[in-house]
Amino acid sequence: MLLVRRSAVRFGGVARWGLRCLCSGDAAGRYQDTVLLPRTDFPMRVNGPNLLEREIQIQQKCGFDQLYTWQREKKAKKEYCLHDGPPYANGDPHVGHALNKILKDIRNRFEVLRGRQVHYVPGWDCHGLPIELKALGDLGTNELTPLQIRQKAREFAERAISRQRAAFQRWGVMANWENCYYTFDGKYEVAQLKVFQEMHNKGLIYQDYKPVFWSPSSRTALAEAELEYNPEHVSRALYITFPLLTLPAKLAAKAGVWGHVSALIWTTQPWTIPANQAVCYMPKVQYSVVKRADNAQLLLVASERINSLASMLKTNLESLATFAGSDLEGGVCQHPTIPAKQVPLLPANHVTMTKGTGLVHTAPAHGMEDYGVATLFNLPVECIVDEEGRFTELAGPELQKKSVMTEGNATVISMLQAVGAIVKEEDCVHSYPYDWRTKQPVVIRASKQWFINTASLKDKAKDALQKVRVIPESARSSLLAMLDRRTYWCISRQRSWGVPIPVFYHKETGEPLLNKHSVTHIAKVFSEKGSDSWWTEPVETFLTPEVLQKSKAGAVSDYVRGEDVLDIWFDSGASWAAVLPDPRADSYVEGKDQVGGWFQSSLLTSVAVRNKAPYKALVVHGFAVSEKGEKMSKSVGNVIDPDVVINGGKDLSVSPPYGADVLRWWVAESNVFSEVQIGPNTLNAAKDSLFTPAQMSQPYL
Repeated sequence: MLLVRRSAVRFGGVARWGLRCLCSGDAAGRYQDTVLLPRTDFPMRVNGPNLLEREIQIQQKCGFDQLYTWQREKKAKKEYCLHDGPPYANGDPHVGHALNKILKDIRNRFEVLRGRQVHYVPGWDCHGLPIELKALGDLGTNELTPLQIRQKAREFAERAISRQRAAFQRWGVMANWENCYYTFDGKYEVAQLKVFQEMHNKGLIYQDYKPVFWSPSSRTALAEAELEYNPEHVSRALYITFPLLTLPAKLAAKAGVWGHVSALIWTTQPWTIPANQAVCYMPKVQYSVVKRADNAQLLLVASERINSLASMLKTNLESLATFAGSDLEGGVCQHPTIPAKQVPLLPANHVTMTKGTGLVHTAPAHGMEDYGVATLFNLPVECIVDEEGRFTELAGPELQKKSVMTEGNATVISMLQAVGAIVKEEDCVHSYPYDWRTKQPVVIRASKQWFINTASLKDKAKDALQKVRVIPESARSSLLAMLDRRTYWCISRQRSWGVPIPVFYHKETGEPLLNKHSVTHIAKVFSEKGSDSWWTEPVETFLTPEVLQKSKAGAVSDYVRGEDVLDIWFDSGASWAAVLPDPRADSYVEGKDQVGGWFQSSLLTSVAVRNKAPYKALVVHGFAVSEKGEKMSKSVGNVIDPDVVINGGKDLSVSPPYGADVLRWWVAESNVFSEVQIGPNTLNAAKDSLFTPAQMSQPYL
């Protein structure tokens, strides 16, 4: 009996097939002369002590570095464009890179086998705070000029790019390595400024004073995509009373019967109380005045929160009256820490009944929804926190210069205790935003920044997304939810390493000078001299007489250049304009974290300029995790280094080196749409799939 089985050995995504003859009752190899196949010295598999040396020889002999050029030169009816999401140039290649790059390479090679020309230009995201911080190390930014900071950051990024590129090539990734794109390249920056200009011309980019996520540890504004949420953050939560000085008209008649009533609010951020401008309620919800059984205190709360509040306070709450939220109109409260200040009761749709009391303390300078209420009712927006996260003079002498996250918060609590405003105090474990790089908590503070009006783009972006194939389809809902949640996008950063926002300000009025004439000329200067020229060239280089005349501006001496740089998500989000040969790429393939990052910034900028998505399909893969399903962390000690996987090392408790083939096979056989596990067991299984003893002992034709 003759059993013929197909066996595959892959290297660099290229399959070689052979036939194995297994004989039953006859000598092995009995029929090999009856099967006609081409003969070659090319090994069917590479294993043993010469694995690494032989792999490199094969890569060189087979011209892996020329494969991309070869397939680009051959005739093809169709082109397949996979646009590379630029990895961040701030460190060594890691296993997440391996998962992403090898997955892309498998798809690209598949398209080559289908007879298509593949367009794949690797790129790197080169600007931003993380690179700046690593480049500076222990040096403070105050010790260096912006140009010195930029030089150090550029050098750091170039070194990281060199290491990452070498690793990607060693993994067998087929790409246009001679013409990679870099977001710090002059041509790229010019393309990015053109996108900025077109969006500004359409009124989509504007300057405003409003609350943004602010990182005291980085001293800069952050976008939503630059946040990480810590689910185990602990805040000191308070239930605080705001005494009602003026009862709403429909309740005033009972004032003599009840006595003093206080609105009860709940907050996890006591430090924002000094900035309070209002207490908000939900108009369509029922509210009650309740009386505490233990001390007869009268409290105004949402009716559906009474039972949970009674349980929390460990006392009965007797309902004296119930009425619609809309009946609270006209009520005025006493501010708990500022005796001379009164704050109104105001309707708001962001009030929820899932936690708290159904009444929300409102500090417009330190909350997104709060700011919306302030805009609607013309409330003051007074920021009481500086760039370092400390109280300013506006907060009063007792709080000035104290950190709002530590001693300042404790002082506010003490002030509230002193006036008897705290009903209940407790620790609250909840999800809280952290700076994605410094791993420190952020605050919300109002400041003057540049924004993109994403609210006006949302519907167009949704329509464009409906024409995009999303794999897996379940990721589409996350993309749509992100669009719904984002009403504006803060794109200005208070750092040095990035593309300068091309704006000048009038020295006396502070009015920005930014129009198509000025931006076009600035882009021309950048194309000739690079963006460092923003700091090296005099203002006259950018504000020429012609620019000033077309801008209907005053003398050049009246203006000073801006100091902010563009958000790195705007950098990478404009890559379609700088890299793609056609209006849209066939695919973007990235990890699920890019649902709120590159996928979205690319979509918004492309829809803003061209009314279409920059991609026809999105492939969203999972993260590489440990074999226990845990996120990889150096502190935990479960990080798998792809260099160790390939070349061997003491960090892996198995018997490497495995070579690049095993690393590629790990990706190829994984379910990439869930979390992808990697570790000694996983790698050994991948190795066994390629190099089993049974395979090695069998004769091959």
